[in-house]
Amino acid sequence: MTESLTAFELLLQIDQRCRLLAADLPSQPTRQDSWSGIGFRLGEHWYVAPMSEVSEVLHEPRFTQVPGVKSWVKGLANLRGRLLPIMDLGAFFGHELSVARRQRRVLVVEHQEVFAGLMVDEVFGLQHFAQDSLEAVPINDVQVPMAAFVEGCFEREQTWRVFSPFALARSQGFMNIAV
Repeated sequence: MTESLTAFELLLQIDQRCRLLAADLPSQPTRQDSWSGIGFRLGEHWYVAPMSEVSEVLHEPRFTQVPGVKSWVKGLANLRGRLLPIMDLGAFFGHELSVARRQRRVLVVEHQEVFAGLMVDEVFGLQHFAQDSLEAVPINDVQVPMAAFVEGCFEREQTWRVFSPFALARSQGFMNIAV
């Protein structure tokens, strides 16, 4: 006569057998914390913005120019019923965007009361780096106007400077758009 087991007892036996068999398996390597951000290019330099600071990435939208604003304010676009100011990030820092309009993208930033689109030359998608590989940026490696918004760098095929759109949104120079 065989003893009948309850479903719970049967599950306990299966659990014990699995644990015995798993004892010989190699342990999983510890997960390395990674840092993720949106990679983009302005001129000859590559940047990465923290994922948490970019709401979305858009193709260059149609926009309407606004009179009485600085030249780096391109205009206003309609983004699903919201007015999105489009800012030429390169021009804000004194550079020109590349002539290849098809590659241009707009990084949408929403921070406190600031809702703005930052036009960049090109976006390279999501970039992942080892958290512990973040380095300080050499002093003479960042152009002066951008230094206040660059928080470090990662080295891979090239130097990826960590650019903070939130720090830009908090700056008085960025908020002062009137001529």
